Amino acid sequence: MAVDVAGLAISLGFSLGAFAGGGWWCLRRLSQARMLLDTPTSKIRSAAQGYVELYGILHEQGDGQLAAPLTGKPCLWWRYRIEEYSESGKSKTWRVVDSGVSDAWLRLADATGECLIDPRGAEVRPSSREVWTGSSRHPRGQARSGLGSWIGSGEYRYTEERLHAGEPLYAIGDFHTSGGGRQGLDLNAAQGAVIREWKGDFTGLLTRFDSNGDGQLDEAEWNRVRLAAQLEAEDRHRRTSAAPAMNHMRRPRESQPFLLSSHGEDVLARQFRWQALFGAVFCVGGAVATVYVLRVTGLM
Repeated sequence: MAVDVAGLAISLGFSLGAFAGGGWWCLRRLSQARMLLDTPTSKIRSAAQGYVELYGILHEQGDGQLAAPLTGKPCLWWRYRIEEYSESGKSKTWRVVDSGVSDAWLRLADATGECLIDPRGAEVRPSSREVWTGSSRHPRGQARSGLGSWIGSGEYRYTEERLHAGEPLYAIGDFHTSGGGRQGLDLNAAQGAVIREWKGDFTGLLTRFDSNGDGQLDEAEWNRVRLAAQLEAEDRHRRTSAAPAMNHMRRPRESQPFLLSSHGEDVLARQFRWQALFGAVFCVGGAVATVYVLRVTGLM
């Protein structure tokens, strides 16, 4: 009897997990699809500060292209996964033994300007994807593609995805411009940041402002510190404003999607809706299974 109760408890846990997880995934993907379609595409030069959508062409950075780790092909971003085939009785699975992702910044350009993108934390959906098999932990030579990559009896499966120079890129995330006279100055916050920086070298702070040499800063000396920090903050702001405008995109602080894709928003929204449908199927299946388990246990 105890075994049956334990089994029913496990079944109930799985069914409730499918119900809650499927429902959450469905609502999340529908919300993201709606957000993509509701956010207008901006030009880089005139984009507002904050959450924006851009569409442009990828270009090389000044230090050239990267080499993809498995195929060695030149690219601007890569992600790879190596899986090992394992078989135990009737169980046959692919187990991930190695994986990695590039964190190199991307340079996106449209007809009006350029934007540097920090891809960390982004959901990246590239169009270039290769999958093949082999017998060694790390592949040798170039990747095989097409049907032949699935026919061999290799013990390892390799997956590599890439973004290439000259490809279109859809990007939605937090947009920020520095320099070019576009930044306002919060003097109190800037002054506080300078003081905190100086406190990191308190010995140097005493050397500059401890007039009476007692190893402490009295009220008059702290007033001098605050005045000097204010002047330093204003000077830094002037130098930053005089510098050429630099546009950056990064992961939003809120729960908004951060997406980089070789496909446009219409394709992404359609994919998200299909994923929402799968989530709804899991949700309904979990609900049906939960009702069944509750009836079996007599709790319903």
